[in-house]
Amino acid sequence: MQLAVLGLNHKTAPIEVREQFALDATQVHQALTEIYGLAELDEAVLLATCNRTELYAVVADDVPPLAAMQKLFAKIGTAVSQEYTYYYKGEDAVRHLFRVAAGMDSLVIGEGQILSQVKVAYLTAVRVGTTGTISNMLFQRALAIGKKIRTQTSIADNPVSVSYAAVKLTQQIFGSLGERRALILGAGTMSELMAKHLIGHGLQTLLIANRSMDKAEVLAKKYHGRAVPLEERLRWAGRVDVILTSTGANTYLIDYEQAVELMHKRQGRPLVMIDIAVPRDIDPEVSKIEGITLYNLDDLEQVVDENKEMRAQEAEAAYPLLEEAVAELMEKYSYFSMRPLMAAVTDRFEMVRKRIVHRAFAKLPHVQDDERRVIEGMSKVLVRKLLRDPMIHFREVAGTEDEKIYWQILADVYQLPLPEEARPEETDDAK
Repeated sequence: MQLAVLGLNHKTAPIEVREQFALDATQVHQALTEIYGLAELDEAVLLATCNRTELYAVVADDVPPLAAMQKLFAKIGTAVSQEYTYYYKGEDAVRHLFRVAAGMDSLVIGEGQILSQVKVAYLTAVRVGTTGTISNMLFQRALAIGKKIRTQTSIADNPVSVSYAAVKLTQQIFGSLGERRALILGAGTMSELMAKHLIGHGLQTLLIANRSMDKAEVLAKKYHGRAVPLEERLRWAGRVDVILTSTGANTYLIDYEQAVELMHKRQGRPLVMIDIAVPRDIDPEVSKIEGITLYNLDDLEQVVDENKEMRAQEAEAAYPLLEEAVAELMEKYSYFSMRPLMAAVTDRFEMVRKRIVHRAFAKLPHVQDDERRVIEGMSKVLVRKLLRDPMIHFREVAGTEDEKIYWQILADVYQLPLPEEARPEETDDAK
């Protein structure tokens, strides 16, 4: 079996590429079902966030992982140039996921949301039924090391989130926010964080528009703002200085024509738009309209440079913990190749044990039940003792050049089936 990951993120692909692969929870469920049904993957987990889409897969040894995953990845979004993607196998794939779970690969180093997103991705795959032994171990360990790094280092102290970066950019543009008015489109987690940071930076007038007025009203009440219907967003957009958006809409909430009309009604009064949604809420063509300054998620990188050096140092401090976890998991994985042999040898010994005990009882018909249990127990302990050292040695040779030799010798000695991968290669003479 081969473990691999194929993905794209904020480092490798611009937002116009990433948004083609943006998936909500329902779409992730559907995508997993579709790609798993193609029978080229033995296990699969799909991680989709605003900054990354990654397919973790386990494929058979005779399947070229990259070619298979590229074909399946295209079914998630569209065919994408390799220049925008990355691909890791084996230990490198494990290390990558551990870095992701620890927040070491995020736009904002140390941000906490990614750990919960990794957990959701894993649990979704479990519900769909696309996980197995290898991916279960991988993601369970990733969640554990992500939490451990956050608690044993300072990487997550005073985190600078994407929402915070959007508000920080707003403050850089306007200076004091006390006299400014803001409209937030959306009432999810990211929108709530933006509302919190805006109020924390002194904003006095906050409007929140959402498709569900109930959610908008709850958020507005919490941060002393005003809830407005999403359908009336353009009307209220004419009264604010900045619009911040973070919804799950599949179409633009403000397109080019609407923005032109909006600016006409504003009589040229400048407007700042900060769109952190993926896919984007605001048509990028809007940036061409005089008086509008439009920022998207990729524009926030310069803002999150705040404390970047300190966070990079904490990331360095986390590497020993991460590498230790990688080594531990790879050691466990190495046992897998020898498990069939270990199980087969154990089964053979158990079969012999039962046969001998059965013969002994046949010669001792008057043995009492408690005596039988003692004899049974002694025979089982004897088998375990006899197998202890060989089993330890089997684990030690797992994944080494000696593995095939052990398979061949023990298959001959105990008349065990020899797996395809353990069979010696045929020479030209043999053919």
